[in-house]
Formats: sequence, C-alpha cells, structure tokens
Amino acid sequence: MATTAQIGVTGLAVMGRNLARNFARKGYSVALHNRTAARTRELVAQYGEEGAFVPTGNPAEFVAALERPRRLVVMVKAGGPTDSVIREFAPLLEPGDMIVDGGNAHFADTRRRERELRGRGIHFVGTGISGGEEGALHGPSIMPGGSVESYAALGPMLEEVAAKAADGSPCVTHIGPDGSGHFVKTVHNGIEYADMQLIGEAYQLLRDVAGYSPARIADVFREWNTGRLDSYLVQITADVLSHRDAATGKPFVDVVEDRAEQKGTGRWTVQIALDLGVPVSSIAEAVFARSLSGHADLRAASRALPGPGARPLDEAGAAAFARQVEQALYASKIVSYTQGFHEIAAGSAEYGWDVDLGAVAAIWRNGCIIRAAFLDRIRAAYDARPGLPSLLGDEGFAGEIGAAQDDWRAVLVAATRQGVPVPGFAAALAHYDALRAERLPAALTQGQRDYFGAHTYRRVDRSGSFHTVWGGDRSEVDA
Repeated sequence: MATTAQIGVTGLAVMGRNLARNFARKGYSVALHNRTAARTRELVAQYGEEGAFVPTGNPAEFVAALERPRRLVVMVKAGGPTDSVIREFAPLLEPGDMIVDGGNAHFADTRRRERELRGRGIHFVGTGISGGEEGALHGPSIMPGGSVESYAALGPMLEEVAAKAADGSPCVTHIGPDGSGHFVKTVHNGIEYADMQLIGEAYQLLRDVAGYSPARIADVFREWNTGRLDSYLVQITADVLSHRDAATGKPFVDVVEDRAEQKGTGRWTVQIALDLGVPVSSIAEAVFARSLSGHADLRAASRALPGPGARPLDEAGAAAFARQVEQALYASKIVSYTQGFHEIAAGSAEYGWDVDLGAVAAIWRNGCIIRAAFLDRIRAAYDARPGLPSLLGDEGFAGEIGAAQDDWRAVLVAATRQGVPVPGFAAALAHYDALRAERLPAALTQGQRDYFGAHTYRRVDRSGSFHTVWGGDRSEVDA
C-alpha cells in the first residue's frame, strides 16, 4: 500500500467513493478520509485491489499523506457541511495547496470561499462534476474553476479520469476563475431540467393524443435516439418506458406517483438568470412544472374544471403526429440550450470569467447527463464564431428550426385543443417568436410604467429619457 498519495478524497458516500476509485484505477495513489471511519475501511475492503489507496483516520493524518502541492477533493453536501470541512482542513494546509469542492455548490458560495482561502495562499477549486455515480466511476464531465496555477497542478489528473468524447478529447476544461465552474454546472443542470420536461411533454402527447402505450412510446424514443435526438436522456427514457413493474405487471410509469422532486440547481439557474436579466423561460417552465406536480391537493381540487379531453388519433394520424412531435421536441431543445448558453455568456461577462462557450459544449459531449450528439455542432458553431450572440444565429440551427416550425406549431395547436399541458414546448416557441418579432408590447409596458410611476421611457426617433405629464394636456418633458 502506498505511503504518499497524489490526491485525496474526503467524503466517501457514493459519489466520493466512486471518484476515488476512478483516480485509483487510473494509476494514482489516493488518500481516503471520511468522518465515519467505517466507510473508509469498507471502501478498502471491497475495492482495495483496484489501485493504491491510503486509508486515514483523521484530518491531520489525511493531510500528512498527501504529496505537495496537496490536492484535497471534498465530496460532501453543499452549504454548511462544505464550510465545516473547509474550517477543519484549511488550518492544516500550506500555501500552494488546493481544496477541490466537487459538490453542487452555489457559485456565490464558491466565490466567497475562493476569496477567503486565496488570502491564505490556498487555492480553492470549485468543480462541477456531472454524470452521477456511474460517471464518477467511469468518467464524468468535469467543470473546474479556480486559478490557472491550480489547474496546472490538477488538470492533468482530471483529464485522466474524465469521460472522453468520440474524438478522444477529455471532457474537462478550465472554465475560468473563482465560481465559474460551479456556475456552468448549475446552468448544465438547468438545461437538464428543461430537457427532461420537454421529453416528458413528448411522452404525454404520444400517450394522450397519439394513443400509444408506454412500450410503444419506448420504441419511438429508441428510433429517435438513432437520429438527431441521439442523447443520454432520450436513451434512458426508452428504458424507463419499456420497464414493467414486477409486483403488478403494469408499466413502471403507471405505478409511480406523478410528483417530481428537485434538489435546487434548477431553481438556482432561474434565480441567477433573473439577477442577470437573462430570459430562460424554457428552464423556468420546467422548474415550475416540477413544483406544480407536487401540489397534490391543488391538483385534486382542480380536476373537475371544465375543458377538453384527449381523443386518441387513428393509426395513420398517430404516426403523422409522432413525426410532428419529434420536430417540436428537437426545436424546443435547441431553444432551451440556446437559453442556457446565453446565461453562461451573461454570467461570464458580469463576473469577468471569459468562459469559452465552445469548450463548454465540447466537455458536455460525454460523461454528463445532457450529453447529446448535437453538442458537437454547438461546439463547432461557437468555435467558428466565438462572439455568436445566440445559437439561433447559427445558420444550421436556424435552418432546422425553420423547417420544424410548422409541425412545432401544429403540435401546440393539437395540445391546446385536447387539453394536454405542454408548458415547455409553448415557452420555447414563444421565446423563438419573441426574438423574431419586429415590435414587442414592451412599448406599451413602458407607457403604463410612465403613467402610474413616472418611470420615463425612450423614443425611437431621438436620444434621451422622456416623461409624459399624463394629467392635463399630456405634454412631454425631458426626464
């Protein structure tokens, strides 16, 4: 067993344990620490043959086992538990050492921690890790922030354990300073929320309007997964829909309560977007849909409200409708990714991070939950035009949405007529139409604001701010 470790992991629940095993399998010696020592012993007993592990019993022993510069990976719950670990370990470290936070932290907390530890000469590396427990073991997508110096010492190791894209590139890149890594991971999760909501709406349309069974819908998703919708989430959707409950023999989705939970990163994405003034309506609707699903009493009290019911189509009509749903799903996905990348660009500008959007798309091509075939095209679009203001400004994506929009609109009409809720599809189309509109009702909104609050407005024909005196002769004055 090794006596000096190249990297250490504290917090050996499933994610931490699997990440430690991943490092060991790649040939690194790994120091292990957990508040409950039994978990450390259990890892070594079960997986000790996978590589060089250095089990330790307390923080001082753990830190002493690490070669310098020390690389200490923290895999505990975000918030208070992370702060507690930092308070425990930071006094034992020396200038040049680094603490790597691999949890789902809020980027503002990461910025605070990085600033505080920087003053003590310790590098704090807020690192987004996506891929779940399997990704942690076999190769996740990794989004580290922090200093350039810390990435020079840590990056090569992360590149070894990260997932690899089809071209062999590791799915990790230095995102930027302080909280940029956790910011990008948060937005990744927001896009994930939107993606899952859109897939769920496609499922409900195929079930209620097309009249397909879950097993048949699984076949549809498998077919879609061979084309432009090729993605991890579409793949696992087919698996979930084809699964039957062992106890009842019913489709799995029919024995699960339709109340979706959430851990908070989707809400953070929306809250941060509001602070930045960035429209992420598709992501917001996905968050609200999960919230609504949990209000069981409200839903039960509202089920008798009048409205249309779904009327399944005949076989030919259902097949044609399924093709339209594929178009609507693809177009809506493009919009939700567009909104997510817009938020990352806005955050980068606000905090001076200089995030490379093409590099972000590149590291999401494998390992992460939203990995999808069209991320390679997103990477290419930003590489070709680093200042691209929107993915919808890319000729290829714009052309595809143009070709899809008649079917996209038809799906929304069908959903509305049959009372099937599709907030994600509707929000994505509204966003698209708002972007292409020559004029929006915001001019009227400004008039209303000026009327009741003297908030002023700007004119299209001359510069400056103006206010109308709405009483009397309604004269206009410079503000």
